[in-house]
Amino acid sequence: MSAPDGEKLQKVLARAGLGSRRTCEQFIAAGRVAVNGETATVGRRVDVNEDLVTFDGSRIPVRPGLVHYLCNKPLGTVTTVVDTHGRPTVVDLVPAEPRVFPVGRLDIDTSGLLILTNDGDLTQILTHPSHGVPKTYLVEVEGLPGPDALRRLREGVDLDDGRTAPVGARVLERRDDSAALELILHEGRNRQVRRMCETVSHPVLRLVRTRIGNLADTSLAPGEWRELTDFEVRALYAAAGTTTDADAGTNAGGGDEAEG
Repeated sequence: MSAPDGEKLQKVLARAGLGSRRTCEQFIAAGRVAVNGETATVGRRVDVNEDLVTFDGSRIPVRPGLVHYLCNKPLGTVTTVVDTHGRPTVVDLVPAEPRVFPVGRLDIDTSGLLILTNDGDLTQILTHPSHGVPKTYLVEVEGLPGPDALRRLREGVDLDDGRTAPVGARVLERRDDSAALELILHEGRNRQVRRMCETVSHPVLRLVRTRIGNLADTSLAPGEWRELTDFEVRALYAAAGTTTDADAGTNAGGGDEAEG
C-alpha cells in the first residue's frame, strides 16, 4: 500500500544514486523495483523510514542522512567508539558528524579495511553470520605451511568455540622462514585468523584485511578514509543477498564480528 504522504519512489531512487528520475521511472515500469516485497508501479510513494525498497532483488538504502565510510585502519588504533585507556579509535579518523559506528571489529594489532556507518541495516547484514559476506586477509605467518596445513585451514579447524567453517587459503609468497597467505573467511569469530593459524602451527606475524565482499581499495594509506559510492553500497547489500525485511530495524553499531 502506498504511503500517501511519502515521497515519490523515482525521486527516492534517484537520490540513492540509481540514476536520473526518468531512468528510475523506467526501472519501476519494467518491474525491477519492489516495495515491501511487492512490485512497485510508477507513481508509488514510499515512507523512507519504514518501507523496504529493493532493485533487482537487492535492498536499496533510502533513508536520508546515511553515510558510509571506508577506512584503512592503522596498527595501534582500536575498533571502538570510545576507549577508556585513551588510545586512538577508528572513529577519530573520520568526521565527527554524523555519528558513525564501526562495522565489526579488527584487533589493535590488525590493520586494513573497515567500514564505518550510521546505516544499521547494512551493519546488521555485514556482521550477521547467516549472510556470510566474505572478508579477505593478507596473513604473514611463521614457517612455511605445507599441503597438510593448507588443507586443514580450507576444511576448517577445531577451536575452543567449535569447528570453523571452510575458508579459502592459498600461498602468495614463500620466504626463508615465513610465508604470505591469502585467507578468505565467511564467518567472524574473535581473533579467528590468528587462532586458526596457531592451530596449524604457523603463528601470525602480520595481519591485514584487504577486501570486504568485493570491496577493495589499495590507494588508501593507513589512517585514510573515503566515502563509499552509491554503487559500492548497493553491491554490499547485494553480496549479502538481502531481499526481505528480516534484517530491518536494527541499530547501527551492532554485530560482534572480529576475525582479526
